Amino acid sequence: MALAGALILGIGTPGEAEPPRPPAYRPPVVPTLPGPPQQGHLDAVRYQRAHPGVTPEGTNDFGCRPTAEHPRPVILAHGTDASAYINWAGIGPQLVQAGFCVFAPNYGGKPGATSYGTEDLWISSYQIGDFVDQVLAATGARQVDLVGFSQGANVTRYYIDKLGGASKVARWVGLASPTNGGIMYGLVPLADALPGLWPVYRDLTSLAAVQQAAGSPFIRQLNEGGDTVPGVDYTTIITRVDEMVQPFDSMKLRGPGARNLVLQDLCPIDLTGHFHMVYDPFVQQLLRNVLDPAHARPPECRFVPLGTGIPEVILGAYT
Repeated sequence: MALAGALILGIGTPGEAEPPRPPAYRPPVVPTLPGPPQQGHLDAVRYQRAHPGVTPEGTNDFGCRPTAEHPRPVILAHGTDASAYINWAGIGPQLVQAGFCVFAPNYGGKPGATSYGTEDLWISSYQIGDFVDQVLAATGARQVDLVGFSQGANVTRYYIDKLGGASKVARWVGLASPTNGGIMYGLVPLADALPGLWPVYRDLTSLAAVQQAAGSPFIRQLNEGGDTVPGVDYTTIITRVDEMVQPFDSMKLRGPGARNLVLQDLCPIDLTGHFHMVYDPFVQQLLRNVLDPAHARPPECRFVPLGTGIPEVILGAYT
């Protein structure tokens, strides 16, 4: 992001320290109403609108105790302008059925929000850290595994890499992770050329969306000094046809301990893009394999048309 755009938006300059918790800091919201599994984004959106406070079936059970087979709770972090249920109503129940204790907060929301992941990313990263501590205290586990979709990948990695969370995390998995920021259908380069567009973009989207732009202060700081830290196993799951993040290989992590899985290298006919990643069966199985390698099995490679998921996201925003 152009420096002028950062200054206009009041979101800081590259290299500045993350802000401390403000006096009005709020912990993340923990949904508790169990909701049924869903096969797609739109169904999850519609169900949540009729059932506020819903969480994926089986998740956020603070009475769950990890087993010797699955000793670490899994925490799922949703993406931008979404929620725990909207993004994880498919994979969340699958992980519960596989024997994991699974938790999914709603972070980055305004008071009374029904959609989350819209507010300051530094604050959201602190919320993730507080939720990790809550889960560890409740379950008695020593570490967790963190899974983030889109923005969720970046705020969880910021917590690990910059806020001292590495000792509490064994595995990190990013789905469609905007590791080096996104170009957002080409809007970011346009706004860099015409910085007066940045306030407009923020008003039309959210602060969190703007802070994820390629070259933004948050993205620069996230990757400053390297994109991994010792002691954590990092895996990114990437699609070549991501609508929000291009070039696709900008999602790859380069540091020690990182593994990058490109969907089309494993299943060339699966053209799942950014928004469908969390509901794509092949990606879901890949994720289960990463989290539970002792029970890994090959995903079934099926044709998925280009653009799958985009109509659901559009309809979900307006229906």
